Amino acid sequence: MTSTTTTSPTRPLEPQKRAIVIGASSGIGAALVRELAHNGYRVAAIARREAKLQELADLVNTAVSPQTVLPYSHNVTNYDEIPALFQTIVQELGGLDLIIYNAGVQPPVTVGEYDFAKDRKMIEVNLLGAIAWLNQAALRFERAKQGQIVGIGSVAGDRGRVGAPVYNTSKAGFATYLESLRNRLTRHGVGVTTIKPGFVDTVLLAENASKTFWVISPQQAASQILKAANRHKQTVYVPGRWRLLMLIIRHIPSFIFRRLSF
Repeated sequence: MTSTTTTSPTRPLEPQKRAIVIGASSGIGAALVRELAHNGYRVAAIARREAKLQELADLVNTAVSPQTVLPYSHNVTNYDEIPALFQTIVQELGGLDLIIYNAGVQPPVTVGEYDFAKDRKMIEVNLLGAIAWLNQAALRFERAKQGQIVGIGSVAGDRGRVGAPVYNTSKAGFATYLESLRNRLTRHGVGVTTIKPGFVDTVLLAENASKTFWVISPQQAASQILKAANRHKQTVYVPGRWRLLMLIIRHIPSFIFRRLSF
């Protein structure tokens, strides 16, 4: 089962929920860890960069309570180690209620560049890593008849653009995978939420976007993401104004869209 009588010292009368955040060392992922911890969750924080991960865990554990955040150093492309690591984490957390896949890479790609090494990395991290991790959670949650899966995609997945063909593909594939999980798991009482952020003030934005608008902080994004997860929303744009803009962009005819430079 995914709930126990373990309680948070800050909320002694409430069962403490447990969450996993993959891609947790900075940006939206780190903000999600902080937000979850301050909302009574015990959190397993997973990322490649061990030093940054430990620093985050130490800060949150000092601010909230010891052992609130458990750090795990892991590269999501090490697919074979994921099943055993998932089971270890769930056991050490004492259960699992929520999993968030936030890991993602977007190396800068110039128009006219076709670099398979960069393309492969994006598919391996943004899509295959997500499938490897979330399949584990899906199996557990289906058996338990409860749980919430959240995938951090992007508005970039809504259309194939000239600037980032494979990044767009990785996010579009992730959205389709999450929709399929949702259609499979909702009949078992499991929620699946697809998050599509616009511009968020992260390293990826700084490296890949020369022109931006509606930029929000990682903490603002995390707050909206958890609100959507708690409400068991299906697909949510962050912030919400992107929904209308992307509706317009999705309906631009192809013969016009291919002439655009973004």
